[in-house]
Parts: sequence; C-alpha cells; structure tokens
Amino acid sequence: MSAARGDAVRQTLAGFRSEREADWKAFETLLTQVEKRAPRALSEDELLSLPLLYRSTLSSLSVARATSLDNALIGYLESLCLRGYFYLYGARRGLTRRIADFFLHDWPDAIRDLWRETLAAVALMAIGAGAGFRLVASDKSWFDAIIPPDFAAGRGPDASAALLRRMLYDGGDEFLSGFAAYLFTHNVQVAIVAFALGFALAVPTVLLILSNGCILGAMFQVYFSKGLGLELGGWLAIHGTTELFAIALAGAAGMRIGTRVAFPGELTRMTAAAEAGKVAARAMVGVSLMLLVAGLLEGIGRQTITSDVMRYAIGGSMLALWTGYFYLLKAVRDGEG
Repeated sequence: MSAARGDAVRQTLAGFRSEREADWKAFETLLTQVEKRAPRALSEDELLSLPLLYRSTLSSLSVARATSLDNALIGYLESLCLRGYFYLYGARRGLTRRIADFFLHDWPDAIRDLWRETLAAVALMAIGAGAGFRLVASDKSWFDAIIPPDFAAGRGPDASAALLRRMLYDGGDEFLSGFAAYLFTHNVQVAIVAFALGFALAVPTVLLILSNGCILGAMFQVYFSKGLGLELGGWLAIHGTTELFAIALAGAAGMRIGTRVAFPGELTRMTAAAEAGKVAARAMVGVSLMLLVAGLLEGIGRQTITSDVMRYAIGGSMLALWTGYFYLLKAVRDGEG
C-alpha cells in the first residue's frame, strides 16, 4: 500500500513539474539577466512577462506547499519567488539615486518634521544669548564665569578696542587662526553632544543650548561695549548663520528623542525612541554636512573677506538658502506637481 502511495506521489510530482517547470525556468532566466545587467537587457515582451511568470511561480509554490510535495522543490520555488518579489516590488536604488533622494526628500523632510523642536532650540539659544549679554553688562566678572579661558584667550572686557578690532579684520594673525579653529571645534562638539545627550529626557540638550547662547551673548556684550557689536555680527554671520542653525537642528534632533522617551504616548518608550531616532538620525547626517560647509565658509571667508557688507550678505544668503531648502522646496515641488 505504501509503495503504491509512493508511486502516486512521484507521478503527481512528475506531472506537476512537466506542466509548470517551463514557466519556472523562464522566470529564473529572466531574473538572472536583469540581476546581472539591467532591465534594458530584456525586450519589451520579456519585461511584461516578468510579473506574469512571478504570479505563476507563486501559484506553483502555493500548490506545492498545500500538497506537501518534494521539500527540495518547495525550497527552490521559495527562493525563486523571493528573488522575484525583491526585483519587482523591492527598492532598487543605485548610489546616485539614494544620494539624490536623501538631499531632495529624506533630509528636508526630517528637518520639517522637527520644526517644533527647532523653534524651541532657536528660542533657547536666544534666551541664553540675552542672559549672557545682560549678566556681563551688569558685572564684567561674569565674563570669566561664562566664557572658557581657552575661548577668551585674554580677549575679555578689559581688552582694548584696537585689539578686538584687529581680531575681526586681520586675517593673517596667528591667534585668529587658532581662535577660529577653536570656535569651530567648540560648535561641532556642542552639536554632537546636544544630539547625543537628548535621550536623557532632553534636559542636557536644553542646558547645553542655553549655555552656548550665554557664551555668544557674553562675547557680544564685550564687543558691543567697545562699539564693535555690528562688526562682530558680520564676522560671525559669514559662517555663523550656517553653524548656529546646525547647532539648533542638532539640539532639535536630541530633543525629539528625549521628549519621545519622556512622553511615549501609546507606544513603549523603546519603540517611541526608535521611531524618533530615525528622523533624528537623518537630520544629523545633514547637520554634519552643514558644519562642514560652515568650516569652509569660516576658513575662506575670515582670510579673504573683510567688508562688513559682504560678510552680512554672505551670512544672510546662506540663511536664506537653508531656510528655503528645508521649508520651501517641498512647496515648490508640490506646486509644480
């Protein structure tokens, strides 16, 4: 009885193969061609036949599973269907397309998603700057408490106006090169730490942004008191609009993670943090590029551009470029669509 049953199964399997194997082989051949080369390697008829052959192979797999046919055959069909699925329905983007999609969609979409946190970060920086300015104006001893010694390097409230002016316009000064490098390194560290510490309910991020704003405000007060506030604004604007915007975005990314951990809603904290992390990570990849641009602007602009008008023009243009790219690009694309 068992021998007769075995013969029947073998006959069924042989009949099943003879009826459908030609479609499997044709599908496998076409898949191999497009995987090794490109869709243009196939004719129009062959391209149109791909989804039909995929559905035929999928149907064969369903029958093979339902009738408990040969396990090797089931494995072969599963592998073939998986290849077909990834080719027909999976994301097949080359490196160039992925880079283009990141700059056209992923990065600006992530920044727009963080608009509330970005506004909060900008407000915190402004509050910190105002506090630092007022504190140093009321008592110059606050300057040493707010500004790290390496950052100030003796350029404090007691420095002469001539020395402070030379710092803004003498591009060849050795100290200025070191100070500019320190300033850039400091801001990069602030951006990274503001993002990295966001998971701690965003508290360290908030404090760090406030502290950075205080440093900015304290330094402005020193120059303002010497009649050089406008000049310092131009010196910072040429790269600062990009650099400070990047810090605000890094803080926003950190706050997104921290607030989701603190208030996960209906999700678990781990799930909420993971979802927030996807948006924050895309934003931070772009922030690193912004900091690189800021470094180039600072390195080139500090040495070659000494006109206040040009400094403000470049800084304003960069700010307009970033805001337009992040917040207006989608509106333009949607309008064209």
